[in-house]
Amino acid sequence: MPTLIAGVVAVIVLYSLLQMFRAANPAVLARGIKIGGGVVTLAVAAFTGVKGELAVAIPLGIFGAGLLGWAPFGSSAFGNLGTLFGSWGQRSAGQTSRVVSRYIEMSLDHDSGALSGRFLAGPYAGRSLDEFDLPQLAALIPSFDAESCALLESYLDRRFPAWRQNAQGEGAGGQSRQTSSGKMTDEEAYQILGLKPGAGRAEIGQAHRTLMKKLHPDQGGSTYLAARVNAAKDTLLRTHRS
Repeated sequence: MPTLIAGVVAVIVLYSLLQMFRAANPAVLARGIKIGGGVVTLAVAAFTGVKGELAVAIPLGIFGAGLLGWAPFGSSAFGNLGTLFGSWGQRSAGQTSRVVSRYIEMSLDHDSGALSGRFLAGPYAGRSLDEFDLPQLAALIPSFDAESCALLESYLDRRFPAWRQNAQGEGAGGQSRQTSSGKMTDEEAYQILGLKPGAGRAEIGQAHRTLMKKLHPDQGGSTYLAARVNAAKDTLLRTHRS
């Protein structure tokens, strides 16, 4: 009987952990995996060091320290360790990208990958999207223009990864509404890439690569936002060519 009870408890705990994993913010989850991996690696390094196996313990210790952001031999030596766990190993000096529609302004932090937004018009103008739950936000979709719908759906994809599976009817989750409001201006392109006017081709390329990693579907990204980032890069590169 104790074995049966322990088995039931283990199944319940495992199921709960899987549900938490599904609902977790991918960016936060990636950071947690990186930190957890660093801690575990350092613990293994300490254990093997106590046993006298220094040839194994030292490299493991250096690797674990690199995952936690500490590079004993300089940041250049271990700057790429973070890429093993997503794009956390690359920093972008506090850059923030902005995408604006009629009803919504969305911001993406390059460092953390955090997506935030606020209403620009309508009854909730000036309020953060974080203040509202899923039913409240989903109820707004039918009343928005196509571009605002696409932005709101991108936000919901990041905050509530399974929301489309649970959405009822045709009023939510429709990617077919995604559209652009015409030719993108240079000012919009700089805002989307988080760059200052006059940025060079190398800066444009670097910002584009960083954002595409953050917006990849496997990282909880958005097809619509990724398309806007691509359009911003193309717009600015055309300006440079001309």
